[in-house]
Amino acid sequence: MRPLLLDLYCGQGGAAMGYYQAGFDVIGVDKVPQPRYPFDFCAGDALQILRDLLTGKTSPVLGYSLTEIDAIHASPPCQAHSTITPDKSKHVDLIPPTRDLLIHTGLPYLIENVEGAKRALINPTRLCGSAFGLKVRRHRYFEANFPITAVGLECRHAAQGTPIGVYGDHPELSGRRPSGSSRGVRAATLKEAQDAMEMPWANWHGCTQAVPPAYTEYIGRQLRSRLALQEAS
Repeated sequence: MRPLLLDLYCGQGGAAMGYYQAGFDVIGVDKVPQPRYPFDFCAGDALQILRDLLTGKTSPVLGYSLTEIDAIHASPPCQAHSTITPDKSKHVDLIPPTRDLLIHTGLPYLIENVEGAKRALINPTRLCGSAFGLKVRRHRYFEANFPITAVGLECRHAAQGTPIGVYGDHPELSGRRPSGSSRGVRAATLKEAQDAMEMPWANWHGCTQAVPPAYTEYIGRQLRSRLALQEAS
């Protein structure tokens, strides 16, 4: 039986796809309906769902209890930490309350966020698309309550060359181009963005907000090994 992973603040499922490829069944949660999410999805507030699970009862939204979930991934909104957010004070930092509830579940957990959030995360591990042979660079940081090994996954920017940037307004829908050439040459079409992110099911917004599945497949395989060791003991 495949272990079940709860994917909080799930968006269109970039992280979820990686965990699925690593051997997990996945159920996603987001306040905003996500018709493109490729797995089971529940619309709801992530923090409230965690509070419900901590009561020991079956969550009325998920239809699962905490004992039926094997691990949790959370990608709180990044606007409070993103370098391109004009006024961060307008955005609530959801990392601390999410972490507090995750700790109380007693389950293996991960919190993912943007480079600007690395000081808000505890001993985070950085992953880069260049280390996976992707066209995007997209540095993302992962806090986990279990060891993550990233040996051999150092950035390979020189080998990657100029990355494909997947950000901002859809170039086919808007003539505006955000500043920030360090993120590379912006994808010119949705197909180019999907290919760079390896997310063929997502729309433009989904690609701009997501974690490439390669990141969480890599982490998910380590998590599967940890769960297998726990079960064997």
